Parts: sequence; C-alpha cells; structure tokens
Amino acid sequence: MPGFLRTMLRAVAVAVVSSVAVPVTVVVVILASFIFLPLPANLPEARPIEAGQVSRVYDQNGQEIGQFREFEQSIPVRPTDIPAHVKQAVISAEDRNFYRHGGVDIRGSTRALVADIRGQGITQGGSTITQQYVKNTYVGKERTIARKVREAVVASQLDRQVDKDTILFQYLSTLYLGEGAYGVGAASETYFRKPVTDLSVSEAALLAGVIPAPSRYEPRGNPELAEMKRKLVLDKMLQEGYLKADQHADAVAQPIRLLAAGEDPPAEPHTAVYPARSPPTKYPYFLDYVRKYLNARYGAKRVDTGGLRIQTSLDPKIQDEAERSVAEALKGVPPTKDPDTGRPVPLEMSLVSVEPQTGLVKALIGGRDFAAPGGQVNLALGGCLRPPPKNKIEVEATCWSLADEGKYVMGGGTGRQPGSSFKPFVLATALEKGVSPAKVYPAPNQFRVPDCKHAKGCVIENYEGASYGSADLKTATRKSINTVYAQLIRDIGCKETADMAKRLGIKTAYYSPSFNTCSGNYALGVIEVSPLDMASAYSTFAARGLRQDPTPVIRVEDARGEVLEDNRRREPERVLDEVIADNMNDIMKGVIEAGTGTRANINRPTAGKTGTAQNSQDSWFVGYTPTMSTAIWVGYRDRPLPMHGIKGCRAMTGGCLPATTWKNFMSTALKDVPVTQFNEPAPINIIADRLNRAARTGLDPGDPQRPAETDAGGPYEVGPPPPRAEVPAGGATGEGTRPGDGSRPPPTTTTAPP
Repeated sequence: MPGFLRTMLRAVAVAVVSSVAVPVTVVVVILASFIFLPLPANLPEARPIEAGQVSRVYDQNGQEIGQFREFEQSIPVRPTDIPAHVKQAVISAEDRNFYRHGGVDIRGSTRALVADIRGQGITQGGSTITQQYVKNTYVGKERTIARKVREAVVASQLDRQVDKDTILFQYLSTLYLGEGAYGVGAASETYFRKPVTDLSVSEAALLAGVIPAPSRYEPRGNPELAEMKRKLVLDKMLQEGYLKADQHADAVAQPIRLLAAGEDPPAEPHTAVYPARSPPTKYPYFLDYVRKYLNARYGAKRVDTGGLRIQTSLDPKIQDEAERSVAEALKGVPPTKDPDTGRPVPLEMSLVSVEPQTGLVKALIGGRDFAAPGGQVNLALGGCLRPPPKNKIEVEATCWSLADEGKYVMGGGTGRQPGSSFKPFVLATALEKGVSPAKVYPAPNQFRVPDCKHAKGCVIENYEGASYGSADLKTATRKSINTVYAQLIRDIGCKETADMAKRLGIKTAYYSPSFNTCSGNYALGVIEVSPLDMASAYSTFAARGLRQDPTPVIRVEDARGEVLEDNRRREPERVLDEVIADNMNDIMKGVIEAGTGTRANINRPTAGKTGTAQNSQDSWFVGYTPTMSTAIWVGYRDRPLPMHGIKGCRAMTGGCLPATTWKNFMSTALKDVPVTQFNEPAPINIIADRLNRAARTGLDPGDPQRPAETDAGGPYEVGPPPPRAEVPAGGATGEGTRPGDGSRPPPTTTTAPP
C-alpha cells in the first residue's frame, strides 16, 4: 500500500473511533475529504485470479461421491457482447446513480459507515458498483471498517482514472452470480444455456436480482425468492425509465420456470432456467446440502476452485435405504392438479437422518427427483421467512441473523408447518417449569380461547371432533389432543415455548405476540420448519439433552492438506436437563406403543410424534431411537395442497404414509445395529424441587453429572486419500417405528389428527 494511502487510512481510523460520539456531519466531512483529496496516480495492485482446482467429495468410507468445480468461469465476453438492457438491469438494481457519482455515493456510504460504527462492526451495505468492483478486485472482502474506508478511497481513485463504461464492463465480467458462474457470460450459459448477447429483459432482471446474495436468490435453489427479486428489478427498470410500460408488463408476465433435464420449454411466456451442468452423482440432494453448507462457511469461490478434500458424514448404506423407502412410498401416486394453473404437481417426500451423539447427518433426501422440474429445490433444508415488518418480536429466529451474514443453509422455499410434531417443544417447556406429566386438563372436543380478539385461532378443535373428557399430559401427547395443548401453552407461555424450540435446534422458531398471538394454535405447529431441523431437534431428546448442531461434514482439508474443519470430536452442549429428556423419551414412546404413531412400531425402543397441518396439507412423522433420529415430511413442493385418498389414507395424517415410510426405512437401516434402551425417567418433581430451591436461595444446584450410557458414535478416523478407503465414520445409527397421526396448525378453527 502506498505510504500516502496508509497515512490516510490511519487518520481515518482515528477519526472513525472518535466519531462515535460526534455528529453525523463530522463523519460526512471526514469521509468526503479523503475521497476528494488529490490522490497518487497509481492504483493498488489488482488481485490475481486464482486458477481453479476441483474440490472432491467423499462419503464416510472415503469413496468419492461428487465434485465441486467452476464450469463457466473462463467464458470470455467483449464489451459489445453485453446488451444494454443487461447493464440497465444491474444499474437499476445495484446503483441507479452509477453515471452521476464519482465512484462513491456519499450519502449511502456515510449512512452505512455511521451504522457500522454504532454497531461496532459491519452492519450495512451502501456500496456502489465501483466499490463492489474494487472490493472484488483490489481490497478483498474482510468485514472491517478500515477495509470499508479503503474501498471508498480506491473507488474514488479508480473513477478518476477509468471511464464509467470500462468499470461497468469489468464489473459485469467478474461478479459472482451463483452456481460457480463468474461474470454475466458464464451466468447466461449456466442458467439459460445461451450466450449473453441473447439474454432477454426478464433474464437480465433475474441475473441482476441474484447479485446481492447469490446463495439466497439463485433460481434453482430458491425459485420463489428469485422470482420476487426478478419482478423487483423490473419495477426499478420501469422507475428509472429504462423500460416502457408495455415492455415492463411483457417481462413481468414471464415467470421463472425450472426445466428438467431434457425437458422442452413450455409454449406459454416464461423465463426458462435449465438444470446445472455438473458431474453426475448418485446422491444429488445430499451433495446439494454439502455445497450449501460449505458455501456458507468458506464462500462459493473457495468451494468451487480451492481443491478441497471433503469427507462427508453420508453413510451409503443408510442413504441407499432412504432412497429405496422414499421411492417405494411415492410409487404409483398420481400427481394432483394445481387449482390455480391446472398443471399436474407430484407428491413430494423428504427424509433426514441424524446421529444424536455427533450431529452427523447420515442420509438426506430433499424431494422426489432432483432432475425433475424444480427438483433442485431441496425440501429437506427449508427456508427463513420473517414476519411482516413493525411487528413486536419477543423471540427472534436463529436463521434471521445467519441469513443476514450469508451463513444460513437454505434450499427449500419457506419450510412447512409441522402440525402436532411441534407439541414436544411445548411439553419440554412445561416439564422444565416443573409441570408433572400426570397433570390433568379438561379435554373437550372444542376449546374457545378466552378473550381472543383475532380472526384465527380463537377456537381449537380436536381431530375429527373427538372428545376425551379429561386427560393427563402423557395421554394428551399419545392421542395428540389439541384442546389440552391449547390450554397447556397458555399456562407456560408461547415465548418460553419458542425459546425452547430455538434452543433445541429449530432455527426458524420465533414468537411475535402481534403475529402469532398466543391463543393456543401456536402449540399446534404454525411456525414453518425444515425436516433437517426437526430430525436434529428430536435427536437432542435421544441424546438425553445434549445438543450437537447437524453437519454433513466430518472433515475438510484444503489443497495443501491443512485442516479447515474437523467434526469428529465436537463437544456437545447441554440444552436440556437429563431428567426432562428422559421423561420426554418415556412419554413419546407411548405415541408409538399405543397412540397416533402405532404404524411406526419396529419392535425396539423408539419414540416420536406425528404431525398433520390443517386440511392435511403437510404431514410428518419424526421419531428416534437412542442412536438415530429421522424426520419424514410429505406434501407438495410449491405450496401446501390437501392430501386425500392417497395410498389408502383417507386424509394424509402423520400416522399414515409418513409413519409407514419411517418404519420401512428405520427397520432396515437399523437391522444390524444393537438394540439400545432409553434411560428410565426420574420423577419430574426433581426439577420442581430444584426450581423451588433456586427461587428460595438464588442458587442453582446445576445439572447432575453422571456418565452417559449411549455410545458417543465413531471413531471417525480419516485414513489416506483414495483409492484406499477411509475408516468408516462408525457411530451406531438409529431405529424405527410405524405411522401414526399428528395434528394441525392455525386457521380459524384448528383441529389435529389423533
């Protein structure tokens, strides 16, 4: 770095620190003075483009199962190749004043800088196209205020020495647009199978919408978000005068259409997105999960070009059994018609299995067919939606901050409502508060929520109007009695329940009293969740309250053999007392032994819960043994639709196809795994006594310390590179059960299957 520039940055750093307590105008003067000062003639040295190396992916035994690489990076384009409407779409979306400022938008940069200072870190954007190009080419992406200031200074310097059109061309030729594509030429080929010269206005808007967060807005993995951004960019192009009203209307009427391999584009107006060209793999959904997981940690460029060696947790025997079970469950099920479009839509199923003691994901299926139209939406991973703005939020979802940082693994639209499979989080909250499983509640067929002033959720009903007189919590869980749980959650609190679900690993769990009014239906699964999170959360019960975040990766090495990540001996976190976990296991054993989940019985110790959303639009069975936790979801991909008359299920409850598939899968996956018993539960009054003592003395006696009786999994030893196989990632895997019935979410009258 030139000495002059270094001196400037030191001065700015001092000014930044002092400006925390200084009016914003002072910050503006400081920033503007350095941007407009006479600067040295020479720009910093551009960072060299790294030569890409293939990253190789292995299963737990060391057998290669896939590769990550850049296919399109080297596609060259000339300035005359890029259509005007592509440039206009990017300018409208990213920097509408591009041709009017001097490389830096003073207002935007000042606003971002002030927010960053007050937040003690980088919290806002505000970068112009020139600044983005400088970040990618000259100064790097380190998240510090000093880097942000240097970026602004160099951008101003670049703008004085290079004409705007050249800066824009260089930016469009190098920016990352997801799926391993750098530059609009590469993105045009990878998404649309055409040269950049032939891009339509709608396609240009789609690409421009991807720029802020490629992993979030790329169309194959998140078509709904990509479609939203495409329309937003078109609206901005209209506002900026780049499109006339009729051109705007024509482009808006060309929605994204994901094509399958070999599928011809439809006749109606559309924006066709073709499947990715990548090396074939036997496990596309699992590889998609691994890619998204690694991208969130190391960035797509390093994953695609860094020559990484990635040993995953995939157990090929368990994954093959999962594939077989799902295919058998969906075999012969005809598609239903979308009521709005009339198009046939196939029934989908997702399955995720997690090893409780390690958090290693042993098998994952995100849908019926990865190569089918829209199949690259990985339904096992869910999404991360926020409630409407201005709502009071008492519990924030974990995924919100992770998504803001680009570290949340998404891939399945919005996630789906879990129905009664959410009830265990309510029950765990109650037990933690010292409520006995023997506590009795009235169990009428209908519960009218006192003082309810909202249109939805004021009347809670049991599945098919069943009345039970009265029932204790063990019976209410076993029979999935909605009216009992509607009363229970009002006693223990929705905020506390959201905290519990979040603590157990439901990253989308939040509570807003103005949006999710705690009228009883919150207990019945109104928060969208993913199969991955559900399998992981239930695994915490299996591990007696010890939590491991789910991961598809055992070990990652870079091209030089340096270890970037090693998950073989992670330390678990205790998030639930052993006494509570043991009682949860004991209660949920009853669901399979004599409750709504009897079809999931595999004649070994198992526990679980059924779940069915309103009108059978989403159905679940989540169950576990001491050694494996598996979640199964059944529904339709693009939006919830009723499921009736399928595979002998009059209404698709969690106790029907999800539970029978769970049994089919788990009984085979665990046939060679020794039977492990759950611990006998201690009385829940131990918890109540501890709470009372803490209230009296202000002292918490802490968790009891005793050795765990369940094998901790492993050993996970990484052997020599292929062709020699690695030592298997051993840990015992779980067990299984048969289907039962769950409950339903949040409409005006809420019911749930038994």
